[in-house]
Amino acid sequence: MIVIDTLLAGRQAGGRPIRVALVGAGFMGRGLVNQIAHAVPGMEVAVIAVRRPEQGFRAFAEAGVDGVVQVDDRRGVERAISRGVAAVTEDILGAVAADGVDAVVDVTGAVELGAHVAVTAFEHGKHLVLMNAEVDATVGPELARRADAAGVVYTGCDGDQPGVQMNLVRFVRGLGLRPLVAGNIKGLQDPYRTPTTQKAFAERWGQDAHMVTSFADGTKISIEQATVANATGMSVHRRGMLGRDHHEHIDTLTARYDLSELESLGGAVDYVVGAQPGPGVYVFATHDDPKQRHYLNLYKLGEGPLYSFYTPYHLCHFEVPNTVARAVLLGDAAIRPLGAPTVEVVTTAKTDLAEGTVLDGLGGYHYYGQADRADVTATERLLPIGVAEGCRLLRAVPRDAVLTYDDVELPSGRLVDELRVAQSALQGTPAALSV
Repeated sequence: MIVIDTLLAGRQAGGRPIRVALVGAGFMGRGLVNQIAHAVPGMEVAVIAVRRPEQGFRAFAEAGVDGVVQVDDRRGVERAISRGVAAVTEDILGAVAADGVDAVVDVTGAVELGAHVAVTAFEHGKHLVLMNAEVDATVGPELARRADAAGVVYTGCDGDQPGVQMNLVRFVRGLGLRPLVAGNIKGLQDPYRTPTTQKAFAERWGQDAHMVTSFADGTKISIEQATVANATGMSVHRRGMLGRDHHEHIDTLTARYDLSELESLGGAVDYVVGAQPGPGVYVFATHDDPKQRHYLNLYKLGEGPLYSFYTPYHLCHFEVPNTVARAVLLGDAAIRPLGAPTVEVVTTAKTDLAEGTVLDGLGGYHYYGQADRADVTATERLLPIGVAEGCRLLRAVPRDAVLTYDDVELPSGRLVDELRVAQSALQGTPAALSV
């Protein structure tokens, strides 16, 4: 990114690289380690914190990083940093807290762990970059509030669809237009996909079958678009978003939105299946000045009232170092909640579920996610998908039913539930609606 490359070059020349603690070393984490090691002068991965150390060693080995040591705790991480060697540790929160770490990158996709990582990072003055939209969609507004209180940056990442959309939103606003739709282009949407149906695809690309399932069953798109809504103040047209099939160029989709409806919503997040260019993102915006609309028409953007802007790719881990640098060097977030949530993701039964079922994880066999208005989810006590894992059903639930807090028994002692209670104050709703 312009400016950031110059600032990073200065850090490299001064022998003061940005030191990153990476939590998680799966498919995306390994790619990120390799990217930082080979393409980002002025930044280094100081420590990888993982439950299985072999994953961390694999990530460093694939990136060609030598001399890696395994350490037991925070002090060990700090000693490794002082010696200038990379470290692997099972002490995740110790790595997050360690002196010498400038920023933490969460690549886990795990909500409860992600909540602990975030709170620990803020307590120790660390900037936090999320490749974990799941925790942001669940408790992001409360985490953003705590980050502000700690004087650190809390941000989603460049390269993933929400960050790409938010960069496009900021670009469009800078042109003087008002964004009214922020959307994602998908190739597939089937809420009944499972790790069994997605196993072959996951194995082909070396990915986790549950994560791949969350892409296919609509959970991931709902989570990601909720984070965009909460970062822009936008809403949704209806539960699940519009999610049209549209096998044309994304520019032609502008005609299928009603401007007055978008205005009344304050803008909407959405997705489309089958449009080109995929897999990209789009922002549709309007301009209130007829003189400028004339220029936009001259520049081949059409007569409006909605003008199409899109990015035809998202490059995930390739762009995450930009986010780290934005946070550490500029105090700038790529994407973060504005305040109280406007959109939540609700838990919807993927199949008939029997009483006593203990719900599995995201992208599993039991449920899929749908984006809905936050005021509706609060009033109807709908169960956020980020708290569903480990809940025990108190009654049978039919396929496609949306679960409520009254349908489940929550696991005890979870930080995510405490954060949900705190977050309810941002919405002005009683805490009883969030537990």
